[in-house]
Amino acid sequence: MKTGKIVSSLFALLLSITAASQVSAQSIDDVTLNTYKEETCGCCGGWMEHMDARGYHNITHHPADLNGMKEELGIKREWQSCHTAVTDAGFLFEGHVPEKFVTQFLASPPEGALGLAVPGMPLGTPGMDFSDAFTPYDVILMMKDGSSSVFASVKTKADQGI
Repeated sequence: MKTGKIVSSLFALLLSITAASQVSAQSIDDVTLNTYKEETCGCCGGWMEHMDARGYHNITHHPADLNGMKEELGIKREWQSCHTAVTDAGFLFEGHVPEKFVTQFLASPPEGALGLAVPGMPLGTPGMDFSDAFTPYDVILMMKDGSSSVFASVKTKADQGI
């Protein structure tokens, strides 16, 4: 079996197992983020440090086909960024989503939700905070049926809670 097919099979199994164990809310103490990224991406490491400093635990993975993995997880191209974090409960956090919104989401995940995304790499987000520059952005609520809506609009750096 090819490596790509093995990875695909493992992700399909992970999603099916976690879908069967729907969790209505999670404590930060119970959350492990399996974070999938390119080996050389520094801004992903910055986001992981942001999450770790706020009580989350990250395990880093470097898949051979990161974009293929994102597609298999149901992350549409317009939602994609540089890294994907997956909780044990199967929720996805795509890109530089501030901890504030991850915590809000996990406290009460909407029914049918896939997770949250910050598409692209907006300046001033956790991990992309290289200077005082800031680009307003939306945190997208991704749904399993492929639909989406705005979970939060971040107009200022202070709106991120960091």
